[in-house]
This record gives sequence, C-alpha cells and structure tokens, in this order.
Amino acid sequence: MKRASGILLPVFSLPSEYGIGCFSKEAYEFVDMLKKAGQSYWQILPLGPTGYGDSPYQSFSTYAGNPYYIDLRTLIQEGLLTEDECRGYDFGNEDDCIDYEKIYRSRFKALGRAFDRFGKNEEYDTFIRENAFWLEDYSLYMAIKDKNDGVSWIEWEEPLKNRDEAALEAARRELAREIEFYKFQQYQFDRQWKRLHAYANEQGVKIIGDIPIYVAFDSADTWAAPQMFQFDENNEPIGVAGCPPDAFSATGQLWGNPLYKWEYHKDTGYEWWIKRIEYCFKLYDVVRIDHFRGFDEYYSIPYGDKTAVNGHWMPGPGMDLFEAIEAKLGRPEIIAEDLGFLTPSVLKLLHDSGFPGMKVLQFAFDARESSNYLPHTYPTNCVVYTGTHDNDTTRGWYHEVGKNARDFAKEYMCKPRLDEDSLAGDFIAMAMSSVADLCVIPMQDYLGLGSEARINIPSTLGGNWVWRMKKGQFDEETVKEVERVTRLYGRLP
Repeated sequence: MKRASGILLPVFSLPSEYGIGCFSKEAYEFVDMLKKAGQSYWQILPLGPTGYGDSPYQSFSTYAGNPYYIDLRTLIQEGLLTEDECRGYDFGNEDDCIDYEKIYRSRFKALGRAFDRFGKNEEYDTFIRENAFWLEDYSLYMAIKDKNDGVSWIEWEEPLKNRDEAALEAARRELAREIEFYKFQQYQFDRQWKRLHAYANEQGVKIIGDIPIYVAFDSADTWAAPQMFQFDENNEPIGVAGCPPDAFSATGQLWGNPLYKWEYHKDTGYEWWIKRIEYCFKLYDVVRIDHFRGFDEYYSIPYGDKTAVNGHWMPGPGMDLFEAIEAKLGRPEIIAEDLGFLTPSVLKLLHDSGFPGMKVLQFAFDARESSNYLPHTYPTNCVVYTGTHDNDTTRGWYHEVGKNARDFAKEYMCKPRLDEDSLAGDFIAMAMSSVADLCVIPMQDYLGLGSEARINIPSTLGGNWVWRMKKGQFDEETVKEVERVTRLYGRLP
C-alpha cells in the first residue's frame, strides 16, 4: 500500500432525494469530489440488509445487499417506476437524518411496484445462476420470515426451523412470488453497486469495504448452515459473542452473535470463509475485517445471560485460517481492525498476517487506552483515523473527554490551548503527517461537525446509523482544503 489517503462515509450518509443515501447521482458526485480532493480511497460500512436496530453489523445475510441502497431514480429512468409514484411515498422529511420506520414502510412498496413491471432477461438469469449458492437460501429465508411477521427462524414451526425438506418445498411453492421479489431486489442492488464501484475505480478511487467477523443470529447464514456454529441439538446457541468488562463498560458488551464451530471450518478447509472473502473482493478493492482479535481468541458468553460478565476466552483459528485464504486467493488487501485490549498473541497474529492494523487518534490521549495510538509510535504498515464510525466526531470528542485527555493533547501538539473550532483540523493534520501508509478521515471531521453527526454509540439501541450529509455540505471550499492538506503531507495519488 503506497502513501495515500481517503474519506470514511457510509453509503446511507450520502445526500439523496428519497430519505437515505443510496447509489444515486449524489454517490457519483461524491466520487468526483474525492478525485478532485486528491483522495485514493472511499471507505464505507457493511452493505448488507439491516433489521431491528438498523445496524449494518447485524445483517440478514453475509452476502446480500441492502435494498434501501437501490436508487429509485434509476428505476424511474428504466421505466419501472414513475415520478408521481415515488412522490406519493413518505420517506421522511429530514435531509440530515434517516427515518428508518418510514423508509421500511415505503421502500418495499416502491420496489414491489417496480418488480410488478420487471421482465426477466438474460442478465437477470445469469445473476440468479451465479449467485444461487447464497441467493436461494436468502430469498427463501426472507419470504418465510415475512410470512411469520418478521420473527427470527428460531421461533418458526419446527419443520421450517430445522429445514425439513418437505416443509421447505411447500414454502417454495406457496411463497414463489415473494421469493422472486427478493431475488429481484438483489439483482437491482448488484447491478447498481457494480456500476458505481466501476465508476469509482475509473476515477482512481478504490473502495474499502467492511465485513463483521460474525454473522447475525437472525440471518439466512445461521438458518441455512447451523453446522457451522456452536449450536445444540435444538439449533440454539451454546455461547454468543461479545467483549469482557473493561474501563469503558463495567458489564462488558453482549453482541449476541452466534460463535463459529472452528473445528468444523478447519475440517472443511475453511471453505465458507474462503468463499465469503472471495465474494467480498468482487464488491470491494480492500476489505476491513471487524474485530480481528476474535481470530486469535474469542470471548464466549453463555447463551441467555443478560451481560458479558460470565464470559470466557476461547482459542480461535489463528494463522491457519489466513494461510488457507492465501493458498486459494493469493494476498488480498485486508485491513485488520485490531482495536481494544491486545495480548501478545494478538500482536503476533497481526505481525504474522502482514495486514495493516488501525490507529485511532482519539484513543491516543485517553488514559484508559495504551499509548501505541500516539503518532510517533506508528509503523508505516497501518491505517490511521482521527476516529471511526464507533467514535464521536473530533469536535464531539472535545466535549466528551475529561480535562486530563485535553491537557495531554494540548501538550502533545505543543499548543497553549485547544480550540474546538480548529481541533478537527489539528487532528487531521496530525493523522495526515504521520508515517502511516494510509490515512482515512471521517467526512464529519472535514466538515467540522459535532456530536449531532455521530454515526454510532456502541452497545446502545436507537438513534444510531441515522446521520446524513446535507446536499452541498461537501462544497468546493472543503474540497480545496482536503486537497491542500493531502498535497502538503505527500498523499496525493
């Protein structure tokens, strides 16, 4: 990875006319601005379909795309929808905030109308055939789920829950149209995303995608292949994922994702993981793997517990997995999300893998974190951020942290005082000037926004994943400033 820089902005945070950022003309305009600003990368969050809580890290499928990102304007141009029809739906009125309830109630109705007018073609048939290995199970899963008022498969009647073949065949016949509707959504998502991705590459911008280490319990992945997970004879989890108590949380973090049965994956030559990673590199140019330390050791919490207090550490697959991936796929460009408490064995795994880890400037001045986030300690093989989607904005950080952290930042930067109006710029300069090969800055920091623009507060439900950039916010003046600092610190393409 050469010395370069990029911007972190989730797709849902793009401006657009139908309530949520999508693969619309505004996405293409954003790519144009990135090119103008001398940026080589656009980092996004996972693209999967979301459910309760709206988190892109809890998706109904590790392969499927979020139908919210399908651009309705493109469907209008293709004659599948009309302007009047789209105007008749309520997608929410705020241009800087997503109303997921309204999106959920309107988006599928609009897509349903488009589906009614859609005529299958050769391109569609090819997509269905090439993606059958995940698409058949996903479409069937979602259709059955809808019929059961949205509840997870663990609550379905036994024959469907346990995939009795006669029950599945009956469901395929009864829900044939609904299944086809879900395939149509994935076809539209795929063709629109591939077009946008290709355009970005043509402009010299690479896409950094993001995959969670775990899949959601409420997903087609767990239902279709329970043998891959630590389930009992009733297909219920034995343990679930999370993080132990620490300085940030007295009871730890209870994520609730099912844990992998790593001995099964090893016995199959990590076939599922290799296929998953291979698919990711059809969607993205670089992949950030969330919670990298889980491959060294993972935290197992007894299923049913209300907190993470009673969990314990278990060994993960380690380099065995990444050697299997490399043997099949070569050396894919992977970024390891290695944040949190790192043991010597995690550090060894990172070193042996050769993947760049992450450095977050906001952690550098926090006494609860070790000091290897300070810029003078960085190796070149890393990616530096002012903050991530789980952090407050830098301006928000100024108000969130205590006096000790602010005083330390002031001393480190040799500044007599910290000014909240210029702090984001100071942090950006610190990150850009570091020796890290890649520097990625959240869009909100270039815009100087406060906590109102925060993407996510970990371990909370509600009010997350909703911030959107207003149309015109990323203006020519901001583009010039991004280009100036990129040029100053030698990160232009």
